[in-house]
Amino acid sequence: MGKLIYGFNVSVDGYIADAQGNIDWSDPSEELHQYWNDFERETALALYGRRLYDLMSAYWPTADQDPDASPIILDFAQIWCNMPKVVFSNTLESVDWNSRLERGDPVEVVTRLKAETDGQMEVAGATLAAPIVQAGLVDEYRIVLAPTAVGGGIPFFPTLPSWIALRLLENRTFPCGTVLLRYEAKRD
Repeated sequence: MGKLIYGFNVSVDGYIADAQGNIDWSDPSEELHQYWNDFERETALALYGRRLYDLMSAYWPTADQDPDASPIILDFAQIWCNMPKVVFSNTLESVDWNSRLERGDPVEVVTRLKAETDGQMEVAGATLAAPIVQAGLVDEYRIVLAPTAVGGGIPFFPTLPSWIALRLLENRTFPCGTVLLRYEAKRD
């Protein structure tokens, strides 16, 4: 059975994007980018919502053509293009870069995919993650707190039907002041 992880760079006030949808404030240091590269390298299947897939697919497939791209960027571009992805969308006609399109209910599809997948799975995008988090399907949360408050926007956590009890697995501070908090969902 797959282990589903939901992780994101998050402002200290709990947002993955500001009120205008901007994420520039979360620009990772090289060490943090390497952390995410290593995380993605271990991901057996990534689940994307349409907006985040559009954002990622607009850059990563051609990032290796930038002569100024760092080795970390080149590494992530290769990882992202090769990583198996399921993209949830009712509006996209097709997807590329080792992706397949899914139009079904995210909770039903993710429940099935967890049963069918061996290894680490990732849910990417707060809108897609919301019903999956609310249904209790996330096994681990990776909250990477950026030393910035944005004052509003797209929250990391959706409105919850009840508390989610968490157990700390790891905390790590990066030189740029960003803090990783890894939690597993407690299931008694």
